[in-house]
Amino acid sequence: MKFLKYLLFIVLGIIALVLIVAAILPKEFHAGSEITIHKPKQKVFDYVKLLRNQSNYDNWSRQDPDISRNYEGTDGTVGFTYSWKSKKVGDGKQIITKIDSNNSRIDMDLFFNGSDSANPSYIQVTEIDPQTSKVAWEIDGKMPYPFNVMSLFFDMSKDFEAGLNHLKDILEK
Repeated sequence: MKFLKYLLFIVLGIIALVLIVAAILPKEFHAGSEITIHKPKQKVFDYVKLLRNQSNYDNWSRQDPDISRNYEGTDGTVGFTYSWKSKKVGDGKQIITKIDSNNSRIDMDLFFNGSDSANPSYIQVTEIDPQTSKVAWEIDGKMPYPFNVMSLFFDMSKDFEAGLNHLKDILEK
């Protein structure tokens, strides 16, 4: 009986510790990465502005090849919506909110697991020289308490880096 009592106190102590740590940690997050791709800026941008292509290179699609995808609207235009359902990587929705007039940046809002809070994201392609481009892919967002404690164990920037490496492999073939 004493063992169960101590076990209960230990479990409650761990839960209290996690809640205290989560209260201290930031609720906002930033993740992203960048890479150099040996292809002209326009070719790279024409590929990344199409959200249907994202499943070819993003790291989350590789984690769950059985993702259920839905697309609404005209891909590569403002308002296009890509939504997904996955038991492994969660559910979400991504909407194109802006495309830069000089074809260098696409802005998107991401909504995770049915949330109404948009997490702004973008992919920007910058010309280094006529045959080389730099691609930056970033996101800012909020993680609700106490789930923000997951930031101690999960680095989303690694997923962006892996995705950009896959993109580089695809475009440089």
